[in-house]
Amino acid sequence: MIKGAIFDIDGVILDSMEMWNDLGKRYLSSMGIEAEKGLNDILFSMSMEEGARYLSEHYHVEKSSVEIVEDIKNMIENFYVNEVHEKDGAKELLAFIKKQGIKIVAATSSDSVQVEKALRRNCLYEYFEKIFTTSEIGKSKHSSDIYDEATRYLHILQEETLVFEDSLYALKTAREAGYIVIAVFDQYGEKNQYELKMMADYYLEDYSAFKSGKLGAPLPIAL
Repeated sequence: MIKGAIFDIDGVILDSMEMWNDLGKRYLSSMGIEAEKGLNDILFSMSMEEGARYLSEHYHVEKSSVEIVEDIKNMIENFYVNEVHEKDGAKELLAFIKKQGIKIVAATSSDSVQVEKALRRNCLYEYFEKIFTTSEIGKSKHSSDIYDEATRYLHILQEETLVFEDSLYALKTAREAGYIVIAVFDQYGEKNQYELKMMADYYLEDYSAFKSGKLGAPLPIAL
């Protein structure tokens, strides 16, 4: 019996992945600088500090890497507080799950304050019992600690818990820890959709079934 659901936020509940993919380009554009093709791929494996140093040196930005990091953080905060929208159908999915008496929490790598503000503005915050973040846990989603902390909070077991993720590495972590894993497609997210689909217990291309109310059996939850 399913008793809990753990949701990633970016790309699963909030339609925010395009911003993260284009963060360097957005920052340069704000200063009237055109980004090189493939900048996202260059910055992908870098920390924010390393990326800021690259932007400063490669594009001759007249700011220190520390100042660039602060600018980018402000840009991210503004996006979450004022711009980001829910992923289409996310509210209907959350309402459907809550209606079954299943408790819902969030597990995110983003800032908890920014996420909370975005969820409140999109009228989604009420569905969540609590927001867990990797920074507060002290480990990334390469470890199952964030999911395990969530289940301890809800007083449930891994096998009673659904985990919704759009990235392969996080889905793999949750699966190996014994959770029921739901892969969610996002056009700006995981590139290896085939392996994501193969890794998942269930795969959601979108939330249209929940939005239309015409549900077959997309999840192991009784109607």
